[in-house]
Amino acid sequence: MKALVFAAGLGTRLKPLTDTMPKALVPVGGKPLLRHTLEKLIAAGYDDIVINVHHFADQIRDYVAENHNFGVKIAFSDETDLLRETGGGIRHAERLLDRQEVFLVHNVDILSNLNLAWFRTQHRADDLATILVSDRPTQRYFLFDDDLLVGWTNLATGQVRSPWPGIDPDQCTRLAFSGIHLIDPAIFPLMRPWPEKFSIVDFYLEVCRTHAVRAAVMPGLVLHDVGKLSELDCNLMINH
Repeated sequence: MKALVFAAGLGTRLKPLTDTMPKALVPVGGKPLLRHTLEKLIAAGYDDIVINVHHFADQIRDYVAENHNFGVKIAFSDETDLLRETGGGIRHAERLLDRQEVFLVHNVDILSNLNLAWFRTQHRADDLATILVSDRPTQRYFLFDDDLLVGWTNLATGQVRSPWPGIDPDQCTRLAFSGIHLIDPAIFPLMRPWPEKFSIVDFYLEVCRTHAVRAAVMPGLVLHDVGKLSELDCNLMINH
């Protein structure tokens, strides 16, 4: 199975650690974030993995080589020329992703007890994407009608975005995005008109009018966003 690991970010919230290393190699619980992510994916049967790289890219390449590719096929989507954000990063990796198979996208700084096998069963044949979401406190939420994406809101500013004008966020289910999603390769033709650098959130908010972007909510999900210093000391008692 195919997966794309987002490891290209600058890790600005983890400074000064990321002044000398990429976010993906910041140690948490005694091992780098990238190892946590790769071990979880490999244990779930993902054996063909793409890692996108930008910040200290050579350190990530060397780490993977020193660990003998963790016993699976690993390729790198090189973004050293330009950090393309989440949407652009997916499109840039197209040539490395199997166009015949749904693939997983996983942020390197997300640690969770997600059952990846269960998550894969949540993706339906007619879905463009299935996104892992949860009911947790944050300021920015996706908005869903039943389990289909219809918009986005920022509680701090009151901003609401949706392809349906006049949507009432109070009539929608508000759920927070986890940075983990399953994507059908049919997404790539839809991305071609977009600029080189764009957000996958912006993309989903446009295409959800015509394509199914579905929520998946796992009961008992425990998730840590360790992309910031305050989370590095959190209790990471997570069953991988």
